[in-house]
Amino acid sequence: MKKERYTLPAAVHLFLLRGDEILLLRRYNTGYEDGNYSVPAGHLDGGEEVKSAAIREAREETGIEIAPEDLRVVGVMHRKSLDERIDFFLAAEKWTGSIVNAEPDKCDELRWAHTGELPDNVIPYVRQAIANFQNNQWFDSFGWN
Repeated sequence: MKKERYTLPAAVHLFLLRGDEILLLRRYNTGYEDGNYSVPAGHLDGGEEVKSAAIREAREETGIEIAPEDLRVVGVMHRKSLDERIDFFLAAEKWTGSIVNAEPDKCDELRWAHTGELPDNVIPYVRQAIANFQNNQWFDSFGWN
C-alpha cells in the first residue's frame, strides 16, 4: 500500500514598497488575526505559480496590476501556527493602477508604514518576514519553539 505524502498549505505575501514604506492591510471579519496588520496575501490555489498567485492577490485585495518581471521573491518561511505551512514573500515597487481597498469585507484599513516603524499590531510572523527582508535574510523558520 502506497503511503500518502505529507502536504502543507502554501501562501504568498506581497510587500508593496514605496521608498522606505510598505503597504499594510488591517484584517477585519476574517476569523484570523482580525484587528491586526498584514500585507496583501493569500493561499496558492493549486496549479498556480508563486508569482501568478501574488499578482492575483494584488488584484483581488488592492485593485492593482503587477507585471511578473516587476516581482521578486525575497523570502521563504517555514511556519508553524495551528498548522504547518510554507510562506513565500514577494516584493514589488512598480505596478499599474491606484491602490484601493478592494475587499472591504475582509480589510477595514490600508496604510503605508515606514518599514522601521511598524505599528505594534503587525502579525508577528509578518513583522519577522519584513525584518528578514530588510536584513537580506532569504529563509527563516517561525513558531517552532
